[in-house]
Amino acid sequence: MTTMFVPRNIIVTGGCGFIGSNFVHYVVDHHPDVHVTVLDALTYAGNINNIKGLPEDRVEFVHGNVCDAALLDQIVPGHDAIVHYAAESHNDNSIADPEPFVRTNVVGTYRLLEAARKYDIRYHHISTDEVYGDLALDDPARFTEDSPYRPSSPYSSTKAASDLLVRAWYRTFGLRVTLSNCSNNYGPYQHVEKFIPRQITNILEGIRPKLYGDGRNVRDWIHTEDHSSAVWTILTKGRMGQTYLIGADGERDNITVLQDILRVMGKPEDAFDHVKDRPGHDRRYAIDSTKLRTELGWRPEHTDFEEGLRQTIAWYENHREWWEPAKAATEARYKRQGQ
Repeated sequence: MTTMFVPRNIIVTGGCGFIGSNFVHYVVDHHPDVHVTVLDALTYAGNINNIKGLPEDRVEFVHGNVCDAALLDQIVPGHDAIVHYAAESHNDNSIADPEPFVRTNVVGTYRLLEAARKYDIRYHHISTDEVYGDLALDDPARFTEDSPYRPSSPYSSTKAASDLLVRAWYRTFGLRVTLSNCSNNYGPYQHVEKFIPRQITNILEGIRPKLYGDGRNVRDWIHTEDHSSAVWTILTKGRMGQTYLIGADGERDNITVLQDILRVMGKPEDAFDHVKDRPGHDRRYAIDSTKLRTELGWRPEHTDFEEGLRQTIAWYENHREWWEPAKAATEARYKRQGQ
């Protein structure tokens, strides 16, 4: 029987990013006894407005980089857990320039592991299903914790490297670690370069959405609030050294998701353009989250994808001031890349 871990003072790296900030909101909303220190470098994907309005006595913001060992020496003591979300995470960007991905995802993870070891801190590592490569469209299999690593992009290979570092620090140094690999998230606060918000904001701006290749690439979608509840479950109940896959049985191909968005927003389902496919574009991801559900008793709540999509669309409609500043620069970059 695993003893319940009850954190009181946690560091969330990348807590101003999309998934990290949603986790911070989740902790504030559901766990009133927990104090959160957000460590974020505020690169283009981190936005301080993502945690705006949260109570200052419960959420402290530190502007800094996970690669900064001296800074970690200052802030880690006194905390009882690190939840590591911070990452360079966009595949297209990793193809254009892999170096920031190696630095943040590999070196940054190393620095955090060493800080956790130095101060005897519980460490949870957020990763991605992309470390497993992809599956054939006609393959009934899904990824499990025992699937071999076959990363195909600079992004996913750096995440795979960071996962292996975490496991090595558990095995070699006895660090109290858990890992989770999650499928594609959607929900509020997601940067407009990502698939779902890009399509939503294009439609809101009167721009025809664009779809890579034939659009048959399958992704396994999960609402970010379900991801947050799963991470909390693993942080507090997970067995040390274990990996848990987080998924909500949300497999859909990209063309179906785009057609769903168009329909919900009152547009014809064919009102989009095809563009040249991304190099090495993975065909299908699919998560088997049986271990998380049976061992730790977790269940997703946002199981109606179209309803989750409606809520997400409504959030972008009501928060134009949040995404409009980044929209023009994002589309200009895609245009230069021919996408």
